[in-house]
Amino acid sequence: MIHIAETVTSGSVEGFVTSDERDQLATVMRAFLTEERRGRFGEQRTSSIHEIPGRTPEQAMAVYEPAGRVEVPQIPERAERMLQAAFDRARPALSRVMPSITTCRPWTYVEYGPGQRITPHLDGIAPDPLAWPRQIAGISVAIEEAAVGGTFYVETSSDSRLWHTRLDHASRSGYAHGMWIAHDGADHSADWFARMPRTRWHVSPAPGTALFYGSQLAHGTEPVLQGRCAKFISWLTVEADER
Repeated sequence: MIHIAETVTSGSVEGFVTSDERDQLATVMRAFLTEERRGRFGEQRTSSIHEIPGRTPEQAMAVYEPAGRVEVPQIPERAERMLQAAFDRARPALSRVMPSITTCRPWTYVEYGPGQRITPHLDGIAPDPLAWPRQIAGISVAIEEAAVGGTFYVETSSDSRLWHTRLDHASRSGYAHGMWIAHDGADHSADWFARMPRTRWHVSPAPGTALFYGSQLAHGTEPVLQGRCAKFISWLTVEADER
């Protein structure tokens, strides 16, 4: 059963990747991101992993990443294998906090330079929360931190406007009793979300730490002020045939 606590909590797995693995991942991405590819996945990019119903990809990018970023949605195979192996090692720690998780989706590489950030938003469980698979949490691991800025944060709120509905007979759908589902489109394209009072919690993880954050928990990053922030992100899910 998926419990609401799994979708609104945050946590960490220290040592998710070793220092040697971080160096290897950085080397792989440096080799992959030639000048031509960096432009294609950066300022020339016209698509995004983020979507807003009724908006174009360019409009969604303007909301989520108003100053742009580098985004590689399909990373080199070597990096993918290393990160999936790290997820497998971390399963026992993750399962203590988010026991319903069964799968880690393919990883994405993102990079932020000066002035760049990701604005606060919820990832959401799924466009249809009764369909499968269901997204329980996001996960990120940095291989390079910005010299100044770029800090990751989560945001909490007691505002009732965040919540769309409480599911009746939730257990029949694979949810624990009393499951609440957040409003779709909880991002800065929605005036109600932008105005909603929230409390921001910044994090300061040790190198190699993976951060995970529930799919119904707002999160974002502060603008990079100096240097760059490079990280891999993915989503932790439960599949229909693995309930």
